[in-house]
Amino acid sequence: MRKDNPNITFDELYEKVNTYITDEKELKQLSSAYLFAYEKHFGQKRLTGEDYITHPLNVAYILAEINADSSTLCAALLHDTIEDCDVTEEELIDKFGKEIASLVNGVTKINKLKFTCDNEAVIANHRKILVGLCEDVRILILKLADRLHNMRTLWILSEKSQKENAKETLDILTPIAHRLGMNKIKSELEDLSLRYLKPDVYFSIVEKLNQTRKERDRIVNEMMEKVSELLNAHNIKHEIKGRAKSIYSIYKKLDKGKRFSDIYDLLALRVFVDSVEECYQCLGIIHSKYRPIPKRFKDYIAMPKTNMYQSLHTTVFGLEGYLFEIQIRTYEMDQVAEHGIASHWSYKEHGSNVKASMQSAMEQKLQFFREIMELKEEKNDELFVHNVQEEVLSNTIYVFTPKGDVIELPQGSTPIDFAYRVHSGVGDTMVGALVNGNIVSLDYQLNDGDIIKINTNKNSSGPSREWIDMAFTAQAKNKIKSFFNKIDKEENLKKGTEMLQKEVKKRKIPYAEFYSNDNIEKILDELKFNDMTDLHINIGNGKITPTQVINTIYNDAKSKQEMVLDRVINNDEKSVIVKGDIVVDNIDNIKINVASCCKPIPGDDIVGYISKGHGINVHRTTCPNIAELEERIIDVKWNTEIGKKYATNILITANENQNLLINIINKTSNSDITIQSINTINTSGRYMFDINLLVDNVERLDKFINDIYSISGVVNVERIIK
Repeated sequence: MRKDNPNITFDELYEKVNTYITDEKELKQLSSAYLFAYEKHFGQKRLTGEDYITHPLNVAYILAEINADSSTLCAALLHDTIEDCDVTEEELIDKFGKEIASLVNGVTKINKLKFTCDNEAVIANHRKILVGLCEDVRILILKLADRLHNMRTLWILSEKSQKENAKETLDILTPIAHRLGMNKIKSELEDLSLRYLKPDVYFSIVEKLNQTRKERDRIVNEMMEKVSELLNAHNIKHEIKGRAKSIYSIYKKLDKGKRFSDIYDLLALRVFVDSVEECYQCLGIIHSKYRPIPKRFKDYIAMPKTNMYQSLHTTVFGLEGYLFEIQIRTYEMDQVAEHGIASHWSYKEHGSNVKASMQSAMEQKLQFFREIMELKEEKNDELFVHNVQEEVLSNTIYVFTPKGDVIELPQGSTPIDFAYRVHSGVGDTMVGALVNGNIVSLDYQLNDGDIIKINTNKNSSGPSREWIDMAFTAQAKNKIKSFFNKIDKEENLKKGTEMLQKEVKKRKIPYAEFYSNDNIEKILDELKFNDMTDLHINIGNGKITPTQVINTIYNDAKSKQEMVLDRVINNDEKSVIVKGDIVVDNIDNIKINVASCCKPIPGDDIVGYISKGHGINVHRTTCPNIAELEERIIDVKWNTEIGKKYATNILITANENQNLLINIINKTSNSDITIQSINTINTSGRYMFDINLLVDNVERLDKFINDIYSISGVVNVERIIK
C-alpha cells in the first residue's frame, strides 16, 4: 500500500482509478467531486502545512488501491466538506445525488459531536463510529481510510494526542478492519499505532529488521528458487513471493516473551496458484521435500475465518535449518485476504445482477452490523463501547434449538441470552433451561454445539432483576431493563426530573434560561427524544446522564486552533541530490538522493533503496518507510570527508511561549546550525515547533538538542520522521 504523499495530484488519482473504472459518466463525476472539494477547501491548511485538499486526495487514493467504487471515491474527496466548509447535505444531493451525499453525511456524523471531557469524547467517538456503520458498510471503509491517512501524519500532534489517537485506533478501528478482513489497512494502522504508543519498542524492532535484512534476503531468495523449481517440476503454474512480517505482529510475539531470534516466521513465503486443487497439491509437494512442524498447519480453505480469509498455512524446516512459514492460496483468495469485504469491488462489473450479487455477499458477511443496531439503544457511551468489544468484536459460538435451528451468540453467553435472542416473549416467561438434556442454572456459560431447550410459563410474573447480571449480551440486558422500565416509568420520571434540575442548579444556570423553548427544542432534537417526559424517564433509568443533556446547550469544548506561520523560508521538501558524501560499494555514476521522510545526516546509520528510475534513496536504518521493503536494499555509508550541511527536522514541545523562538534561534548561533523554517503549532495548553535545520552531523545535532532542553518551558525535543 502506497505511503502518504502530500504532493499527490488528482491526475495521479485519476490514472489509478482509470485502471479499473472506465465508465465515462463515473469518471466525469469523480472530476466534478474533486473540483468541488478543491474550491471549498481552497485556502485551508492542514497542521502539517500542506493544502487541505491533500487529505481527501490521499484518502481517495487509499480507497482506489482497493478498487473502491466511484461513489465511495467521490465521497472520499467530499468527506470533510460538510464539517469544514459549511456545505449542506442538500447541496451535495443536488450536485452528486443521494447516495454520495449519504456517505459524506455518514462520515460527518461520526465526527460531529463534541464533549467537554476528553475521555468522554474518545468513548463517544467509538460509539459514533460503530453506530454509523450500520447504515452503509462503505461509511466504515471511508472512516478506516480517513484514519489511516491521519495516522500517517500523526507526528504533527502533541504526544498526548498521538497516544490518544493511537490507542483509539488499536482498541476500536483495527479490530473492525480485522473483522472485515482488510489486512493491509489493519496492518499499517497497527504499525503506526505502535510507533506512537511505544516509540522505543517500535524503532528498536525496525532497526533489528534492517540490521538482519541482508541475511534474511539471501536465505528467502534461495528458498523461493528451490520451492519454485519443485513446483515447476510438477507442472504447477504459480507465483511466489517473500512475505514481510509486520512490526506490530513482531511486537506481539516479543511481548509474550519470545526473543527476536526465535520469531521463525520472519522468514516467510506466499505461493499463489489458480485453483483450490492446486493449493492442496502444492502443500503435498512442499511437505514431501521439507519436513513440516506438527501443529503448525492451518487449513483456512476448508474452514475459512469469519472475515472471509482463506489460505493454507504451514511451517517447515527449510534451507540451512531455517524455519519458514509458507502460505498457499489462489489469486482470488489473496484479494480477499488483503482487502476483505472491499475485495468485492475488485470483481465488480457493470450490470444489476453482478451488483446485486455483490451486495448480497456483503450482507451475509456483515451480520454483526445488525447486532450493533440492537446495541444502539444503549445510551451510556462507555457501556456501549464495552458491549461492542465484548459482543461484536469477540469470538462467537454456534448453538442449536431443539428443532436444529442455529443461533449465533458471543462467547460467554448464558441461557438467558439464548432465550432473548429467540424472542423477548420467550425470555420474559422463562422459568428454566436444559442444555443437552440436562437442567442447568441460568448463569451457565454455553459452549459451541450445545442444544438448548427453554422452559416457559405463561403465568410467570416476568424476569428477575438478577438476570441483568447473569446475562452476557446487551440485547438480553436491555430487554430485561425494558420490562422493568415499563413498571418503573413513574418512578423514573420523578427521579430523572429531579436529577436534571439538581445538575442545572449545581451549575448555577437560571431555570428560565435553561428551560427556554429554544433550548428544549435543541435538546430533544439532538438527543432524539419525543418530549421532556421521555427525556426525564431516560435520565431516571440511567440511559442518559444530566451532564449529556446540559452539554448539548453549554458545551465548553474548544475549537481547533489555526496554525501560525512565524517564519517561512522556501520549504519545498524535495530530496537533496548528493554524490561524494555517500559511498555506494561497487556502483559509480548513479544519482543518490537523501530521503525527505527521515532526513539522514552524517553520523546516522543509513541504508540505500534502489528506486525505479530515480537512483538510490538513502534512509536512516530506523526509518519505518523501508521496514517492509525486502528487495532492492543495498549497503551505503557516509564518506569520511563531508563538506556540506544536511537538513533534518526536530519537534519541540513547550509549556510556555515567552521569548521561546528567540531563545531557540540564539542557541543556533553557538552551534553552527542554520534554521531553514519554523512552523508553530498552538495546541491546548502546549506550544509545538516543527523546525527544519541544516546541520553538519549527528553529534552537533545532539548537542543542540541538549542546549534546547536548557531553555525554560521546554518539555520535549525529538527528531521526527514524516
